[in-house]
Amino acid sequence: MGPEQSLGAALLLLQLQPSLLLSLSWGDTPAVLASLLGKSLQNYTFSHTLFCQDEEPVLGLSEAFNEDQLFSFDFSRNSRVPRLPEFAAWASDKRDIKAIQADQQLCQELQKELSSALEGKIPEARGNPVAEVFTLEPLEFGKPNTLICFVSNIFPPQVTVSWQHHQVPVQSSSPTFLSAIDGLGFQAFSYLNFTPTSSDVFSCIVTREGDLFSTIAFWVPQNPIPSELLENILCGIAFGLGIVGIIVGIALIIYFQKPCASGAGL
Repeated sequence: MGPEQSLGAALLLLQLQPSLLLSLSWGDTPAVLASLLGKSLQNYTFSHTLFCQDEEPVLGLSEAFNEDQLFSFDFSRNSRVPRLPEFAAWASDKRDIKAIQADQQLCQELQKELSSALEGKIPEARGNPVAEVFTLEPLEFGKPNTLICFVSNIFPPQVTVSWQHHQVPVQSSSPTFLSAIDGLGFQAFSYLNFTPTSSDVFSCIVTREGDLFSTIAFWVPQNPIPSELLENILCGIAFGLGIVGIIVGIALIIYFQKPCASGAGL
């Protein structure tokens, strides 16, 4: 660990299924975030979580800002992978690569030692994944959009997320972004670009090696209203209310003028 990361670091060791989690958080958040957030930085938390385990993925690293994941890490290329394109500029910072490699070695050494020493002494911890699918933008037929599959209640971090369209596998989905959250659990995001039609049926399938079941979340269009039609409806309603207002105003004027006219005749 570099000196900027050791400040306020907390080392959490778990031998569960048998996985090992190293969670580091520090007040001196990396300079790239400090330069962007300035003095308000003290109100936020940057977390750097590395895990290692026997099953795939053998290694994982997630970095989040206030529990919103910014990056995962590709250990084969020693580089960060941004969850969203907006984070790409930050991912190019490689000043702490040696520190990450040292954490990787430490995690694997500890995992190996603890696995043999604690085997059979600590019960297995598992969470049943929960999935939901929604669109990134409001639904409009014929307009490109993105489906998001959000998977929660993951532990250990060993899930595979895939997509199907009318029960046919879809190959163009994004990588699965796995991130740690408070309570030593994990969540995952998977993205699929598509152009919606009225007959679409998409499914997000979450599987885990060794399980006899899969978690499946379906998505079908639900009463989308094209934006042009919605604008026309709103304009029609506004126009109708305007006409009603004019009629009511004229009726009130006529009504209140009658007593005045009869009073003048007396």
